[in-house]
Amino acid sequence: MTLSQYVANTTSLPLEKVTNTINLLEQECTIPFISRYRKEITGNLDEVAVMNISKATKEYKDIINRKATILKSIAEQELLTPVLEEKINTTFTLPELEDLYLPFKKKRSTKASVARENGLEPLAKIIMAQKDAHINQTAVRFTSKTVEDGEAALKGARYIIAEWINENSKVRNRLRHYLKRNAVITSKLVKTAEEEKALKYKQYFDWNEPLHKCPSHRLLALLRAEKEGVVKLKIDIEKDRALDIIDQIMIKTDVRSSIDQVFLAIEDAWKRLLFPALSNELLKEAKDNADKAAIKVFATNLKQLLLAAPLGGKRILAIDPGYKSGCKVVCLDEKGDLLHNENIYPHPPQREAGKASKKIRSLVNAYKIQAIAIGNGTASRETESFIKRIAFDRELQVFVVNENGASIYSASRLAREEFPNFDVTVRGAVSIGRRLADPLAELVKIDPKSIGVGQYQHDVDQTKLKFELDSVVESCVNQVGVNINTASAPLLSYVSGIGPAISENIVKYRSEHGAITSRKELLEIPRLGNKAFEQAAAFLRIENPENPLDNSAIHPERYSLVAEIAKDQKTNLENLIGNKEAIQKINFNDYISDKIGLPTLQDIAKELEKPGRDPRKKAKVFEFSKELKTINDVKPGMRVPGIVKNITNFGCFVDIGIKESGLVHISKLKNEYVSNPAEVVSLHQHVQVKVMEVDVTRKRIQLSMID
Repeated sequence: MTLSQYVANTTSLPLEKVTNTINLLEQECTIPFISRYRKEITGNLDEVAVMNISKATKEYKDIINRKATILKSIAEQELLTPVLEEKINTTFTLPELEDLYLPFKKKRSTKASVARENGLEPLAKIIMAQKDAHINQTAVRFTSKTVEDGEAALKGARYIIAEWINENSKVRNRLRHYLKRNAVITSKLVKTAEEEKALKYKQYFDWNEPLHKCPSHRLLALLRAEKEGVVKLKIDIEKDRALDIIDQIMIKTDVRSSIDQVFLAIEDAWKRLLFPALSNELLKEAKDNADKAAIKVFATNLKQLLLAAPLGGKRILAIDPGYKSGCKVVCLDEKGDLLHNENIYPHPPQREAGKASKKIRSLVNAYKIQAIAIGNGTASRETESFIKRIAFDRELQVFVVNENGASIYSASRLAREEFPNFDVTVRGAVSIGRRLADPLAELVKIDPKSIGVGQYQHDVDQTKLKFELDSVVESCVNQVGVNINTASAPLLSYVSGIGPAISENIVKYRSEHGAITSRKELLEIPRLGNKAFEQAAAFLRIENPENPLDNSAIHPERYSLVAEIAKDQKTNLENLIGNKEAIQKINFNDYISDKIGLPTLQDIAKELEKPGRDPRKKAKVFEFSKELKTINDVKPGMRVPGIVKNITNFGCFVDIGIKESGLVHISKLKNEYVSNPAEVVSLHQHVQVKVMEVDVTRKRIQLSMID
């Protein structure tokens, strides 16, 4: 099977589209670039499809590399037959490949290897022939200094037979399929578990369900509970049915004396070798699938968070609220640069509300503040209430900003380099203000795992999680586009074709030469060669450029075509761009050629109408219920406003303005069946919820969005 055939089968995509996309990936084209600017070659595949092709390509190469290792190992043992080689070459699943390799793996000392050293393999072969009606007498012939009697000989021979059964690929495959359909996962409370730690896993103290029906979030919770020593997990299966499956394959005759020994070997093989190995393999596969589901949830949430509505280039006063240590206040200009910082103490124990009010009014006027951002941590509600009581001389929008991860950024190397003369409190407040102005530009500075929008993110495969989240960040950055003259190095590093080294060179070039004035100038930046330019140029924006297309998502390779279109319309670029009426009159079908098709022409038309358009919505002010300050104020039956804070496979968590978020279970999202919460709600969505239950002791709130 060729690479293209494997990928087409895996992704269920047409072979020609797959082949063309693989060729682009092999040429080191990025996924955002391929999906946006090579639509004619890929057949208009979107980013998800291109990503799936990329993943399947890696899977195929991993399988090919494993095959090469296996074939080399067996050949070195001089045991590679043409039949076995053919089997290995035509197998494209890793478990089946490992089954074929199992008999040839170098083994440590086992019961079977000891039996072989004692000369019992011929006896094992006689038993497996299943023709000897007097096997007990035959076994006596194999006694020796190390094999004291016939029973010991039979026992050793059974160890060898058990190993043969374990290494039989047909047996393993049949059992593997049986376990997948019928295995049950059970959990039991560990008596020595700490009571406080165990309480949150109470529902799993005595739990069982079919493994294939266990949802990803529950399996990850069970595995975490076991890791923390709260429960003991076990895979259960109907043993007799499993033994019947092996019997059907291994028993060839009805010669009782011999097959009785085979039956004993089968039971030993199942208990000691097959079941432990296959149940571990099954649980690992279930864990891998659970990881994929959890990573998908995290990726979806992260994308929504990164594409959250920006306030834009406004002068912002940002507050990192607190009690005893006070509230850190910073003033930022339209570019997010720090203008001023100081502390105010409006809350207990100082209670200097009057003095703090005067200071805030003074700062708002002095720095021409247009909006106020308040972090949603400790003392957030009290600070919001305090700010809204201040009588400003003009209307100001007040936003409560999610500050998850701000403390991570403020203590990072990047923050220290950006603000070497300020402490973590100043950096944290700056991050809060910048998040309001442009969430994407600020959040790319933080490890996505620290943002707090996933489920069990610390329990899943960290390499796969990082790859997926980095891909999401790259997708979002390129979807929005980046102002090359204001973007930070971390933001630039996610632009298609750039990376960390070139992004640092861009920042250095800006500081030495001033603002970059055209996309052509990019080629003067060290290490930004023709390939990087091809991949990156259309995702980079230049404000007020000489060529207006430099501030659009139109690729430089299409500039001549756009100039031709403008000429045909008897106008120039400046008059055509933004002229929706004129653009809609153009028949773009006239410009279809063997190099450019309608999908790309339609993209060009959209960009000409609104060049450099931001796909994100605009930020909206939200107000929590004034009745709620702590969980003790929350009562069943209340209807309150909230903001969707996190989405999982089992529902969503809603911030209702207190420390504890409430859970809207998937069954309470809508008055009909919901298979995926992300289809009903989105991150940061403003919702109305009804309080169903409040458990003050466990600090849990159950909410409903029905009606």
